[in-house]
Amino acid sequence: MKSGKFMFMKKDSCGQVGIGTLIIFLAMILVASVAAGVLIQTSGVLQQKAQATGAQATEEISSNLKIIGIEGIRAKDTGSNMSDSIDLLKMKMGLNVGTTEVDLSTLIITISDGQVTNDLVYGSNTMLYGSEMNGFTGDVKTGDLTELLNNTHEVAGPNIASFFTVERMRDEDNSLAASTPVLNSGDIAIIYIGTASSDAVNYTYLGDFNATGAGISLKDSGLTLNSRTTVDIQITPEKGSQTISQFTIPTLNVNEKYMIR
Repeated sequence: MKSGKFMFMKKDSCGQVGIGTLIIFLAMILVASVAAGVLIQTSGVLQQKAQATGAQATEEISSNLKIIGIEGIRAKDTGSNMSDSIDLLKMKMGLNVGTTEVDLSTLIITISDGQVTNDLVYGSNTMLYGSEMNGFTGDVKTGDLTELLNNTHEVAGPNIASFFTVERMRDEDNSLAASTPVLNSGDIAIIYIGTASSDAVNYTYLGDFNATGAGISLKDSGLTLNSRTTVDIQITPEKGSQTISQFTIPTLNVNEKYMIR
């Protein structure tokens, strides 16, 4: 009887971890941590930019001026004779619903009659022309309208109007001060724009302006707003969207004042 012979193969299921595998493992961890750091930093920068863009977009959307109405006034003499042009514009301004406050001293108003274009700033604004309007006090009632029409282009040069002035019409919280004319919800302001033509300077009266004092005379703005003239006005605030108005001067007859818009 033969004895049986059996062969056994040893099975080793224990893994062997060498130094090379360890290096690869550590390298993978390092690469992953660097990638994670880059992603975190990038996402932080993108979040900051998104927040800033959102804030700017909100300001642009929620800062809108509204033109309530525009009245035009002609210059005249002591009798019934009047100029052939609209020589002063009174714009009633308010804010649209949901609009944040707007500082009127930072506005730039561009007005054109198709031939001449004038860029106007608030009477105390010194940024564009280097100095404020001559004789500016900040109160239309105490003479700023006279100063506007008498010194409307003292800085920018002959026949170029440079400034506009503001009068409070409704201002319950007194935010429309002379130094900081801030228009907020519910406020209504009147913006005066001198548009006297070369013909109008020969007349004595223009609204509340009386050119009878020594050294006072109505100044030519360079604009000529005759009958059927198309006028473009662009109002650009420091923040927010631009307000644009285009209208045509009505046929001028025997009236001194006209509701234009």
